Amino acid sequence: MSHIIAIDGPAASGKSSTALAVAQALGYAHLDSGALYRGVTLVGIRDLGAVPGAELDANRLLLAAERRGLRLLFDGTGYAAYLGGAPVDAAIRTPEVTALVSAVSAIPEVREWVNQQLRALARAGQSVVVDGRDIGTVVFPDATLKVFLTASPATRAERRLRQRGQAVDPEVLARETAALAARDAADSGRAVAPLRIAPDAIRLDGTSLDFAQQVARIVELARERGLA
Repeated sequence: MSHIIAIDGPAASGKSSTALAVAQALGYAHLDSGALYRGVTLVGIRDLGAVPGAELDANRLLLAAERRGLRLLFDGTGYAAYLGGAPVDAAIRTPEVTALVSAVSAIPEVREWVNQQLRALARAGQSVVVDGRDIGTVVFPDATLKVFLTASPATRAERRLRQRGQAVDPEVLARETAALAARDAADSGRAVAPLRIAPDAIRLDGTSLDFAQQVARIVELARERGLA
């Protein structure tokens, strides 16, 4: 029997890296919903010249994504983004894509397209760990285990800066913290698929946890439910 573990949470909460580690610990495959949104954004930038603030046409975006063969393909441990059969993980993580992905992911037609891709992969029968912002509420409301992963804006800001290799000085940290708090407000207040915790999700605050502890707690929850 296959299972779905949904890990939701705000920006920079470590959803993707945590989900990947949990999947590896349990022998599941990792599905990163954000990779598809970033892939659509990359196509928009490359093929349509999309820039922040410009109007985005959902039909043109999705036609271009289909034409370029944007898909999540299994790479041995999880599903990674591919364009035309070539991996594009590095290309979808650039600042240029990051600056635009929030606007792209707020488009209802894009969200439905991504959700269809994720559901099709989950129906293949392999147990998966899926991360995103509405996995447990919209994409897989019947997921076997739902976790809402969060941490304080300051903690998430510091982790993001360290991940980028930037110095964590007070001024830079304050700017990044404010940016994440604004992103939280935008994601929670938007009309399409707002960020919220599912009623049956387990809230995990990683502010005082290191990465290994965060992963271990979710693996423990899965084992308590007989999912390993």
